[in-house]
Amino acid sequence: MAKAAVETQTLTRSCNELLILSALERGPKHGYELAIDIEERGAGMFGFKHGTLYPILHKLEKRKLIRGAWSDEGPRGRRKSYELTERGRRYLDELRTSWKAFSERLLAVIEGGRK
Repeated sequence: MAKAAVETQTLTRSCNELLILSALERGPKHGYELAIDIEERGAGMFGFKHGTLYPILHKLEKRKLIRGAWSDEGPRGRRKSYELTERGRRYLDELRTSWKAFSERLLAVIEGGRK
């Protein structure tokens, strides 16, 4: 597995992965639940549209960072619920470390000499 790194060229991807994996750390969720959870916990700062969220989920699943399982939800039909894998937990820890370091450096740059 590649080391989690926050680079300016991949900020959006890395941020989206961090948000999704963090939400799944609290338990399995289907796509809509994930989007709502992230939006609520981020006080509206972070939002996912279907066209953005599901391709990310599919990529994370392909990389074995999350696992999806289909279930019947009665009249609503089948839904796919996602959960974090052990590999995903390790990657999430790496992402958090990288984002914390990135955030500290970013604040140092944008704050300049302000105190």
